[in-house]
Amino acid sequence: MIDALAPLLSAARIKVYCCDSVAGRIWVDGHSSGARRAERQNRFDAFVTRELVPAIRMDCQSDSIEIIAAGASIGAFNALAAICRHPDVFAKAVCMSGTYDLRRWMTQQHTEDFHHCSPLHFVPRLDEASEQLANLRRRMVILAVGEGRWEAPSESWAVANVLGSRAVPNRVDLWGKDYDHDWPTWRKMLPHYLDQLV
Repeated sequence: MIDALAPLLSAARIKVYCCDSVAGRIWVDGHSSGARRAERQNRFDAFVTRELVPAIRMDCQSDSIEIIAAGASIGAFNALAAICRHPDVFAKAVCMSGTYDLRRWMTQQHTEDFHHCSPLHFVPRLDEASEQLANLRRRMVILAVGEGRWEAPSESWAVANVLGSRAVPNRVDLWGKDYDHDWPTWRKMLPHYLDQLV
């Protein structure tokens, strides 16, 4: 991915910060309880906002730097969750080939932690007068998805419907049947969108 982003990096148009998604691994580990998975997701969110974002701002020497969250597959969920939970911090999200409905891994539990980490569940219930929703309505979410092997465009449309119902700017971009749920697709998507957004 860094090679794919090289033109933007060498032109000093972007900086890339990447963190390990310990939360992403636990969702698909095959043995953790739903409650533990959701709790770990919320701990990951706390790490991002309390440690990673301050480190990015310190490195960029700006307390108000516009941050774009991006990710693929379960990383797309993390990017979506980041902007929906913290629209005061994240300006845009590029969500590629996302898996957004994590109920399949909740082992029939719907905990408070899960509710707060799942945009499909908490965004519809945001208070109309809340600052969080007002900020989110000033942001942009791109939901890019291929239509090839292992892709699920319906997941992106479900998110678009939820965001649209709350007047949150978003768009679904379908990349066609030649684009599979795999790294070659994402290495084309991310430079394309970042070139537009920065």
